[in-house]
Amino acid sequence: MRRGLDASAGSGRRRWRHRWRHSLRLRLVTVFVLLALAMTAVFIAGMQGTLAGGWREAGRPLIKDYVDRLVAEIGTPPDVARAEALTTRLPISIRIQGPVVNWASHPGRMDRRGFGPRGNELLSRTTADGHRISFGIGTLPWHEGASGIGWTTLALLLLLIACAFAYVRRLLRPLDDIREGAERFGRGAFDAPIPLRRRDELGDLAQRINTMAHDLQGMLDAKRALLLALSHELRSPLTRARLNAELLPTTPEGRTEREALLRDLGEMRDLISDLLESERLASPHAALHREPVDLAALVEEVLGDLPGGADVTRELAPGLPVLALDRTRTRLLVRNLLDNALRYSSGAARPPRIALRAAGGGIALEVRDFGPGVDAAQLERLTEPFYRTDSARQRATGGVGLGMYLCRLIAEAHGGSLAVRNAQPGLQIDVSLH
Repeated sequence: MRRGLDASAGSGRRRWRHRWRHSLRLRLVTVFVLLALAMTAVFIAGMQGTLAGGWREAGRPLIKDYVDRLVAEIGTPPDVARAEALTTRLPISIRIQGPVVNWASHPGRMDRRGFGPRGNELLSRTTADGHRISFGIGTLPWHEGASGIGWTTLALLLLLIACAFAYVRRLLRPLDDIREGAERFGRGAFDAPIPLRRRDELGDLAQRINTMAHDLQGMLDAKRALLLALSHELRSPLTRARLNAELLPTTPEGRTEREALLRDLGEMRDLISDLLESERLASPHAALHREPVDLAALVEEVLGDLPGGADVTRELAPGLPVLALDRTRTRLLVRNLLDNALRYSSGAARPPRIALRAAGGGIALEVRDFGPGVDAAQLERLTEPFYRTDSARQRATGGVGLGMYLCRLIAEAHGGSLAVRNAQPGLQIDVSLH
């Protein structure tokens, strides 16, 4: 239990240090509050020192003379009636201690004020008959309200600090807008610009970031339009070239060249199709043609069409829910993942494995190979467009680096996700579909 509390406290301290290092508002507000408190303390200490130092020396002779007069008025031996009259008329407390008279106008009050049995030398006198008369502050309303004034002053100070905090928070609110806007722009969502709340330096910064985001959106749209236009324009001559290649005479001398040409044309066709599909899915207005899909049956169908698909280990849970998916794109997702697993399973001890199971109202799809895997530093980049690992740069196994990127886009378009991890041995891809 104790270790749990210590761990919780340590975690809280770490969170606080993280917030302190990364929160400009927290640091500014803390510095402002500390500065306000320091200025208040310095002011109070300075005023107290000034008043205590100057007025104490100037008032000491006056107080001494006044106390002598009060003692003379009480008389020797001390007259309690006269002392009571003084406390009624003046804002003072009186205590008399001696062999004959022991009396106090406010019992207990003078001890709390700091006048003990011996009293204060400036405010105490010893009469000729051995009585000691001590004086203290009385009970006028202004004195009773002194503590209330102190608490009121403290409350006003705290209120000023709270107002200052609210003002600083309002001043720094554009930083939150800028941070949220940068996160949106990083995700490719350029439709909501950063709101411009003020016309100061932060407002100017927000305006410049909005302009930059608008320019980036224009560049991305232009790039997407160029890729789509090139892909569309290349499909027609590529189709004609493939048709002409298929019509070439199948002589023994030209068979090898004919097959190589058809293979290259097929790779170009697949590349153009992947480019078109990735650009469509990357668009914020990508449309899915959803229909009820039995994913287990779709996997069996894809495995039947793939060379080597019969060797893939299947773990398809029974009773899986039928999801509303885009059949064509889901088929492309499953085919790309299985093709990738088969490609890198050459020489592995075990064949690839595909598994389906229900998860959170959707289906979790797992595809694993038992090959060499991928370096941990390259895992996060596997789903980037046109990225290939060093081992995949050979023509026999490589491709152009669009397969995993396209799979991630398909999963995200269906409201799911795609994650890649080393399974040791091999690589495992986890996809969630909803």
